[in-house]
Amino acid sequence: MQVSSSSILPPGNVIQAQPLFLNSSALLRRKNGVLYCTMKSTSHSHTQTATEEKQQQKSPQKIKVPPQKQMKEVSKIGADYEAVIGIETHVQLSTLTKAFCSCPYSYGAQPNTCICPVCMGLPGALPVLNSKVIECAVKLALALNCRLSFSSKFDRKQYFYPDLPKGYQISQFDIPIATGGSIDLDLPLEFGGGHRRFGITRIHMEEDAGKLMHSGNGSYSQSNHPSQVDLNRAGVPLLEIVSEPDMRTGIEASEYAAELQRVVRYLGVSNGNMQEGSLRCDVNVSVRPIGQAEFGTKVEIKNLNSFSAINRAIDFEISRQVNLHSQGQQDSIVQETRLWEEGAQKTVTMRKKEGLADYRYFPEPDLPEVVLTKAYMDSVGKSLPELPEAKRRRYEEMGLSMQDVLFLANDIAVADFFDATIQKGADVKLAANWIMGDIAAYLKNEKLSINDIKLVPHELAELIASIKSGTISGKIGKEILFELLAKGGTVKGLIEEKDLVQITDLVDIEKMVDKVIAENPKQLEQYRSGKTKLQGYFAGQVMKASKGKANPGILNKVLVEKLNAKV
Repeated sequence: MQVSSSSILPPGNVIQAQPLFLNSSALLRRKNGVLYCTMKSTSHSHTQTATEEKQQQKSPQKIKVPPQKQMKEVSKIGADYEAVIGIETHVQLSTLTKAFCSCPYSYGAQPNTCICPVCMGLPGALPVLNSKVIECAVKLALALNCRLSFSSKFDRKQYFYPDLPKGYQISQFDIPIATGGSIDLDLPLEFGGGHRRFGITRIHMEEDAGKLMHSGNGSYSQSNHPSQVDLNRAGVPLLEIVSEPDMRTGIEASEYAAELQRVVRYLGVSNGNMQEGSLRCDVNVSVRPIGQAEFGTKVEIKNLNSFSAINRAIDFEISRQVNLHSQGQQDSIVQETRLWEEGAQKTVTMRKKEGLADYRYFPEPDLPEVVLTKAYMDSVGKSLPELPEAKRRRYEEMGLSMQDVLFLANDIAVADFFDATIQKGADVKLAANWIMGDIAAYLKNEKLSINDIKLVPHELAELIASIKSGTISGKIGKEILFELLAKGGTVKGLIEEKDLVQITDLVDIEKMVDKVIAENPKQLEQYRSGKTKLQGYFAGQVMKASKGKANPGILNKVLVEKLNAKV
């Protein structure tokens, strides 16, 4: 969903802006008409502050560690140690303009072409809050069962990094817009299934930084290769969702992140594409002996660009920390930020973790408080769609299996297509089977989304009804389906055009069966000698003769009678 305009909230929802504050400037040079900032790569980077974690006891669970060399650690983790996992997720909002200026943002645009004095942090430029950012924040907070703050504020988070020209990030610190929520999900059956609920500590609004473009090998370490800064992303609105430390395995963490992606896509506040950086997860992992109340030393993992990477990185880090514990070297586990190296399938040290004092937070003087009214919250609440958890429970009540439920509710477009099909009277299970089977295979082979196909829900319902009534056979139904997927049209039109009406006349089918039996005396003799599997051969020959139009039920009944008739 595209939501628009950089504007302040209507009167009654915000307080007037506070006095002017001059931002620090950034030194840029122009190259071929595009602004660049060139420097040496540095090992220092910024990170988001982790909120305080609440101590919670959970029963231990065994952790699946895919690499063979880590398998020996699995039983030790389950028997002696418990992992504690929390996730900080940054969601990039699909607004037409940035958080505090009127610049658009387009992923993949030429570097430094979507910038202005405000997002570049030039002196004297003042931010103006985009009201759509607040609307998105309220939607997500309500969807995650959070308590909304009637009054929240923005703060400056001070740190230096080349892609942050102002020298600070506008964020929210001590008074975020939402706190204390939860998210429910169902684990896939291949991972044991079951329902999980994870707590949400807080949701806050902030702006994104720019992006460093590393030349050479792209290393984060010191090198002779220069790095360039693209400020297009600077000022893009983000929502940060901080979870409670409720997860215990890599699977739970990756499924939590996947559920967040589903929620933001259902709400339309973000496309949630990890490959574009629209959804980014920083994972905090610690290990403690079973029975210990205090958390172990927390390690943050960055550079996770897929759900499977989240799972594998956490499992590796748990194994690494358990191994140090078991060797009596737990003191060597320090609070730090580590990177996940996909090629090596391991985490490596990036830098030591900053503390809150390093960021020197103070209230943002150039932005007013965000004041919400109950009427505004209620109006946003009424606009919420049916969310993934509610949809899964509704599908379960329809009698669908958990496998069906998880597949259909995973993608809102697929769920909408399914709902529209059954609203036209289609059988629930048959509609699910067609969508999960032949339609899903077609989408995968053609690399399409369900919104790209020519088939509409009404015609899928008509196709199911035609097969169920015996007008056409299931085989012919598949032929019609692929025609509809690729070219569109109507079921009735294709049946008439191609003369596909199923043959149900008993006399006509008997004539075809008699003809096939007469033409295959050798096979008939073998059948009557005990090779009863040849019934399938005869049925195939009749279907071939009828061009697939013979009713299978009637055909098989007649065929059995004729083949077993006494001579």
